[in-house]
Amino acid sequence: MIEQKITLPVIGMTCANCAMNIEKSLKKVHGVKNANVNFAAEQALVEYIPSITSINDIISAITKAGYGAVHPDDLIDVEDAEQAARKAEIKSQTRKFAVGVLFALPLFLLSMGRDFNLIGMWSHQTWVNWLFLFLATPVQFYTGWDFYTGGFKSLKNRSANMDVLVAMGSSVAYFYSFAILIFHSPGDHVYFETSAVIITLIKLGKMLESRTKGKTGGAIRKLIGLRPKTATIIEKGVEKKISLNLVKKDDTVIVRPGERIPVDGIVIEGKSAVDESMLSGEPLPVDKKAGEQVVAGSINGEGLLKFKATRVGKETALAQIIKLVQEAQGSKAPIQAIADRIAAIFVPTVIIIALFTFALWWGITGEFVTAIIRLVAVLVIACPCALGLATPTAIMAGTGKGAERGVLFKNSEALEMTTKLNIIVLDKTGTITMGKPAVVDVIPFNPGCETVENLLKLGASVEKGSEHPLGKAIVNEAEKRGINLLEPKDFKASGGLGVEARINGIPVLLGKPKWLQEMGINIDKARDKIDFLQSEGKTVMVLIQNSELCGLIAVSDTLKPESKKAISQLHNQNLSVVMLTGDNLQTAQAIASEVNIDKIFAEVLPEEKSSKIKELQKKKNKVGMVGDGINDAPALAQADVGLAIGTGTDVAIETADVILSSGSLNGVLSAISISKATMNTVRQNLFFAFFYNIMLIPIAAGILYPFDIFPNFLRQLHPILAALAMALSSISVVTNSLRLYNAKID
Repeated sequence: MIEQKITLPVIGMTCANCAMNIEKSLKKVHGVKNANVNFAAEQALVEYIPSITSINDIISAITKAGYGAVHPDDLIDVEDAEQAARKAEIKSQTRKFAVGVLFALPLFLLSMGRDFNLIGMWSHQTWVNWLFLFLATPVQFYTGWDFYTGGFKSLKNRSANMDVLVAMGSSVAYFYSFAILIFHSPGDHVYFETSAVIITLIKLGKMLESRTKGKTGGAIRKLIGLRPKTATIIEKGVEKKISLNLVKKDDTVIVRPGERIPVDGIVIEGKSAVDESMLSGEPLPVDKKAGEQVVAGSINGEGLLKFKATRVGKETALAQIIKLVQEAQGSKAPIQAIADRIAAIFVPTVIIIALFTFALWWGITGEFVTAIIRLVAVLVIACPCALGLATPTAIMAGTGKGAERGVLFKNSEALEMTTKLNIIVLDKTGTITMGKPAVVDVIPFNPGCETVENLLKLGASVEKGSEHPLGKAIVNEAEKRGINLLEPKDFKASGGLGVEARINGIPVLLGKPKWLQEMGINIDKARDKIDFLQSEGKTVMVLIQNSELCGLIAVSDTLKPESKKAISQLHNQNLSVVMLTGDNLQTAQAIASEVNIDKIFAEVLPEEKSSKIKELQKKKNKVGMVGDGINDAPALAQADVGLAIGTGTDVAIETADVILSSGSLNGVLSAISISKATMNTVRQNLFFAFFYNIMLIPIAAGILYPFDIFPNFLRQLHPILAALAMALSSISVVTNSLRLYNAKID
């Protein structure tokens, strides 16, 4: 059955437990294969079978769980809708915080003034407590209402989230004070300011967290911003400016100097240099002329370009990149499983600790109020938010940074695994070399091919039906020389070894020397010449006509300019570099010696490439495979991380885990650097989140109280300070993740 993926913006989550609740609900929907909900990105990435379930069913499951989702209506750009929802959320949080400050600040000042006898005896009258109730109630039930609704949703889904802790902690302080007021206990202290300030401070944290989280999605918004809103097309000879979503395939589009290219297409008229750095990460513009491709989002230089639209809307390369980045940001790295397991039991554990703390302090001191304050402090200082934000915010920032550098991680598992690689396997043609081989030697051997032109005509004719780069190079050379080719009959290719066909009824073979020898054909008189050409790093093809040696055609592929330096830098990172090629050993050795390759697998057939990866993996190596061709696809799939050169075939790109848009080996270095920087940030965040809770929950419970050497604010941690610490913990984790945008990447 055909599966589809969809990314839905989710509204109403307050912590990582909310994300887990939604995941559970989605996985119960018949037809949903998998669901990942990212609390930091506020998105759900759902894999489903359209013939069994629909988007409406998926949204309905999210709604029943107590949350909301933005429907990807075709009439509304989903990114715009998501941005509108996020802005509305920030506006709502800001408004509720403002109301909290409006009522909690005077309440706090009056309460503290009374406690420290700064405002006179009038403040101890009963009506002042009623004033405190009046000031605290809007904060408790307007500013803090989200905590009640969030806690109810969580409990309804048979779990407990951060909202449960905040609602419990603030309610204990509020309703205890309310009970004192109702039952007229004039000697007892009320704690309305405690509940109000706790809620206001935590709401401050949520407001700042919402604003800061929005920045982690900056890469997506930058990519979306690359799309122009309009395009200029030619219709019936007349130029028309239309909305981007009205451009159709095969429309003729005009792009003037300095304008962004609106859709993908093929240039039909004009010349210009185009800035494609948004795709490749490479700063130098690329020259474009008739017959060459242009991509949406790139910037036209000084020339006027006229091109035919080939891919529009969601089919463009830019749209696909946006989709890939969104899916990567919505996926879960394996390391997040640790945080998820802890988050699942965190809140119930904190409630048990808080109740134990209450019982212990009441038993030791006999003071109910002291025990209540300790209970409230434990409840409000425990923050699963920092734990839930630790991994996804770093993943979002890391994949966003990668997109800016032309490195596209398809999922966060690939991002994490890239840090563990110790062997990088490189395909030769198109990866280490330019992948555009050219004929460099044509050597006739017998009277049937007495001239270079005759030999080239025969060789190019038999290769006319081939898709192999070497075959294309021979055909291109013949066409360049103006040689008219003959029509091959009964064409047959032998898996990267050679081709055969009938030319004018005569059987002709063109292929690698080893292949021909295995067929029993004698090529001994050309052996010295073959060895010499191969020692120069050239690929030699032997042409046989009617079982007779006819001549040699040597093809050479030049190194990419950056290959030698990139491989040297991979060595500097303690990575072993292996070359995997179907070419002969001598040619492979010549290339390997130029770029300092550690190990060579030569004369490897396409179907054997994946077995070579397995061979390396059996020795407990973590292997990254870099390739660009259809024949590399099995090896890319077998590797622990497959990295596809972005200029390669669609099959290779589809199979790989990481896409290097630049087509350069420097992209491998960038991928490794980004991966390491991201995972270091994840570990820092997780350490901070764990350390925060391990240290501060015991302090809130009063573990430091017996020790006079510690300051009093730590020995008797007030719930208000606990709320402030809780708010700051989440903000610090997100801020640490944002540092990735400024990280130095090789």
